[in-house]
Amino acid sequence: MFNAILVHYQELALKGRNRPWFVDRLLRNLREATRGLGVTEVRALMGRIEIVLADGADLETIRRRASRLFGIANFALAERVPADVAAIEEAAIRHTEGLAPTTFRVAAARADKRFPIPSPELERLVGSRIQDVRGWPVDLDAPATVVHVEVVPGAAFCYVARDRGPGGLPTGVSGRVVSLLSGGIDSPVAAWRMMRRGCRALFVHYHSHPLASRASQDKVRAIVRLLTVSQLHSALLLVPFADIQRRVVVGVPPELRVVIYRRFMLRIADRLARRAGARALVTGEVVGQVASQTLDNLATIDNASTLPVLRPLVGMDKEEITAEARRIGTYEISILPEEDCCQVFAPRHPATRSHHEPLAQIEGALDAEALVEAAVMAAEREEYRGV
Repeated sequence: MFNAILVHYQELALKGRNRPWFVDRLLRNLREATRGLGVTEVRALMGRIEIVLADGADLETIRRRASRLFGIANFALAERVPADVAAIEEAAIRHTEGLAPTTFRVAAARADKRFPIPSPELERLVGSRIQDVRGWPVDLDAPATVVHVEVVPGAAFCYVARDRGPGGLPTGVSGRVVSLLSGGIDSPVAAWRMMRRGCRALFVHYHSHPLASRASQDKVRAIVRLLTVSQLHSALLLVPFADIQRRVVVGVPPELRVVIYRRFMLRIADRLARRAGARALVTGEVVGQVASQTLDNLATIDNASTLPVLRPLVGMDKEEITAEARRIGTYEISILPEEDCCQVFAPRHPATRSHHEPLAQIEGALDAEALVEAAVMAAEREEYRGV
């Protein structure tokens, strides 16, 4: 019965003259995500995309991948039939077969205005046919089942159930960013939010091995594998941070260590971003969540980067971030025990106000440029594919 998946987008439809470029990117991503799964073609229709299914297509895998692919608002397993009332009615009967007796309505969308029957009349005709065969009562306000009919040039689609996609913009339309992943709850959500805006994320993780275990690296690998399902392929850079921490502990007052750590992280990420052609850095910082994330400290930390620092969670609270982490699937990984590199040698009472000039003097005494260059050169790159 199912010979197509009908994909709908929302935000892309508002892009005016640039819409074909955005839709083309989504088409390319869909083709990559469904390769080898029994898909014969992925093509654009009027305001929607059709995934043409061969016999024996792996429907569950296609649905799972589509549910995480950015740019998709919703999608449905559908049947493509000729743009003929009788054919549409028979498809509607097939799609209601086996369903428990229920209230229903028909929702028709006539993308092809050359089709001679207006949507309300098509709804009435198909609804009458279903009622004659099934005997179900019609409920236009709160039906238990909605039978969808969409008419496009030369064809019509019929389906009952829709799956939600993540929405947003297709991966790749907004350029590259470097996303700092700590392995905690916040930074994966921040990365996901920027990916949802069409950014391709290069992930950077700072670890303290051998001063700490490899648990944080294992966690971040698991998070990157999960996030890669949405952007199809990713790179993770594992940056050793222990040498910098040793130098900071010796040469920096305890209350300033966390801010210094963060400034080093941004310097290193800035260098890595420029090598990769990324245009911004992404962190999971939130104003006021911890002592190092006051406005004064965030401003001081930002001075260490020549690129913009994007903080998509900046105004959220922990409950909101946790709920989103659960929804995207990273929460269960993030709560696994590990030692974050900033926890090693962390002071009990970090400074809540810091200023660029005295920190720059401290960093000069540490030979910050040499430490940054050594960390950049020691970064290990891992590649991930989500399909």
